[in-house]
Amino acid sequence: MRKELERVARADAKVLITGESGTGKEVVARQLYALSSRAHRAFVPVNCAGLPETLLESELFGHVKGSFTGAFRDKPGKLEVADEGIIFLDEVGEMTLRMQGLLLRFLETGEIQKVGAERTGSRVNVRTITATNRNLREMVASGEFREDLFYRLNVIHLIVPPLRERREDVPELANHFLARFAKPEVSSARAISADAMAMLSAYRWPGNVRELQNVIERALVKCRTEIIEPADLPPEVRAEQPGTPPFRERRRTVADQLYEQITRDHQSFWTTVYPLFLQREITRQSVREVVQRGLRESRGNYKIVARNFNMDQRDYKKFLNFLRKHHCQPKFMEFR
Repeated sequence: MRKELERVARADAKVLITGESGTGKEVVARQLYALSSRAHRAFVPVNCAGLPETLLESELFGHVKGSFTGAFRDKPGKLEVADEGIIFLDEVGEMTLRMQGLLLRFLETGEIQKVGAERTGSRVNVRTITATNRNLREMVASGEFREDLFYRLNVIHLIVPPLRERREDVPELANHFLARFAKPEVSSARAISADAMAMLSAYRWPGNVRELQNVIERALVKCRTEIIEPADLPPEVRAEQPGTPPFRERRRTVADQLYEQITRDHQSFWTTVYPLFLQREITRQSVREVVQRGLRESRGNYKIVARNFNMDQRDYKKFLNFLRKHHCQPKFMEFR
């Protein structure tokens, strides 16, 4: 794949990277940057799903003093900071249609108009790399994503396959994370045993590269020797090995843990699930599974779900709007 990345990096064209959540799309974007002629300039990542529309506009284009409450001085946007370099727009499929229009105009002209400014300002030369785990063609068909913007972004399309389809990469990635996180004050581990590596390679990795990274970090904390052994790996990794007794109980998921925090520990949906989703620590599917469990318990009544999820009564519409916006809303009729 490195040769393909080198060709793409040299092309200096717009790149769209797609793949499941956690597959390492930002890693690919950074590799393209490192191999490109712009490597001596800035690489500026922006998470389009982590900010509401007004803040995202200010983040990308900047703002002038007094344009809104809290704008105490002129501020350059990320596009301006990335001049002559590369901007990486992660989760571009989460942009609103208005923001899509603003981005399209910038891609066509290269001109920046800051929030609150009366006219366009400077013109910049930025290479754009975008990423999403959503199907943009389907979104175009449903009217959720602008067709003209899609073709602007989709000059070169790179698909990052899930880790379960490229198990040969697991040893290299595991050793990379080991070298990255191994610190004397954390662990004395410096290598992974052959048996432990075989288990890592055989695991399905539903959370992809991000899950592998977390497993190595946890193993380093648990390990008390210089070699990470199978006993240092989490139970779910050890449970799926060939020749071991079948694991008949349903494996606990992230959604199970979050649902327990909400219902047993009386934590709010807004303090448990919501921030993890915005920080991309959990996927859209995990949110949907938490809501499905709530609907199952309430027999399809979203108002009861909101109450059981420890929300204020006034948050009911906010809850539904969040689920619709991020496509996490199961059909309540399935649970009646």
